[in-house]
Amino acid sequence: MPADRDEAISRLAEHFRAWGVKNPEDWARSQVLHGIDQYARLVFLRGAWQCVVKAGDTSWIDAYIGAAERDPDGPGAGAGHALKRLCSAGASREDLAELVRVMQFEVLFGFAYLLSDAEAPAYPQGAPHIDWRLFRLDEDGKPVSGIDSLHESVLETDPTGNEMRPTPSRSG
Repeated sequence: MPADRDEAISRLAEHFRAWGVKNPEDWARSQVLHGIDQYARLVFLRGAWQCVVKAGDTSWIDAYIGAAERDPDGPGAGAGHALKRLCSAGASREDLAELVRVMQFEVLFGFAYLLSDAEAPAYPQGAPHIDWRLFRLDEDGKPVSGIDSLHESVLETDPTGNEMRPTPSRSG
């Protein structure tokens, strides 16, 4: 491998390492040698993971319950009502948080898959198909490169590094 490629891989691996990626050299090598924009993939998915309940975080439960109490018929209030009933019935806040976190991961994975596969939705017979794609943009807002097969990296970008596996203390 030419020295300039080695240097490019090494520099890019440092950026992946700063994000806490496992095997940063593999991500960098894939980008440099195969032209897969792994850095854009990582940045997008890390941003998307910020929308998922953090592992062990139960603080959002009281917020949902409080919002439902303030506006019992508001959008999403059903979640607050359900959470209040579940907590009153003795459900563990940690178990509720784990359940919601896994369900949110499933939505994130499904959304990432949808961005990669225009055939994912069930189109009515005869309906025109729509193609979409996630792109990295240049400084002028023009597409530079598509980010394909995003769903393949959802688990490995889990900020816990645990790839959505239960923590040993919570598994069973």
